[in-house]
Amino acid sequence: MMDPKEASAAANEPELVIKVKDLVVGFGDRNVIDGFDLDVRKGEILGVVGPSGAGKSVTLRAVIGLLPKKAGTVEVFGVDMDAATPKERLSVERRWGVLFQQGALFSSLTVLQNVAMPLREHTDLGAKMIEDVARLKIELVGLKPEAADRFPSELSGGMIKRAALARALSLDPDIVFLDEPTAGLDPIGANAFDRLIMTLKDTLGLTVYMVTHDLDSLNTACDRIAALKGGKLLAVGPMSEMVKNDDPWMKDYFRGERARAAGIGAAA
Repeated sequence: MMDPKEASAAANEPELVIKVKDLVVGFGDRNVIDGFDLDVRKGEILGVVGPSGAGKSVTLRAVIGLLPKKAGTVEVFGVDMDAATPKERLSVERRWGVLFQQGALFSSLTVLQNVAMPLREHTDLGAKMIEDVARLKIELVGLKPEAADRFPSELSGGMIKRAALARALSLDPDIVFLDEPTAGLDPIGANAFDRLIMTLKDTLGLTVYMVTHDLDSLNTACDRIAALKGGKLLAVGPMSEMVKNDDPWMKDYFRGERARAAGIGAAA
């Protein structure tokens, strides 16, 4: 029987929805990610940051299976994605949504059609219900109803991000993967997007895995930050721990001039 203290400690441990262990991803003889470990907790916004070329987006794509890995394991909701049957893997994949850096909307489809596509592919809902759900998701991300009938070329950068997020939310996921979601947005638009993500996390109970270089997003939206360097996890923790790290890149990034301008690391 487990000791009462051990049982209490286990009960207080955060539930993990993603476990990455000894991940190695590379192209040819060059490894971009080399022995990367990371745990993602249920209900958190985790920001993944690192120097240019550190492999932030490569790691995200390997976790969701878009890039092959040379070694390591990825568990999502306790399922080893390599050992899973096709049915098990599809069941897990339906529980996540992905927003790619440029939105990746289909240019020949309207916003409504883009958001409806996952519903048409993965559910047995009728056409009217699919349209109703898609319009609900469009409203959920703060787009006006008339945006539903526009094509991506008719949208601003911020509207494209929101439309892509609506599509990522179409199947009511438990996890949302965001790849540089505020890239290309002005400060006002980026701040509005951060606030939207925080609101959706609280209202929908989402877990958010967000690759970003945006200091404001890291400071405003993220519960924890994971810093990559040299293909490995350099540090993970809240912003208060990031600003105390003495690694040269971490010092420049979290305690440099731009960080101080954003009100970060001033007291470090």
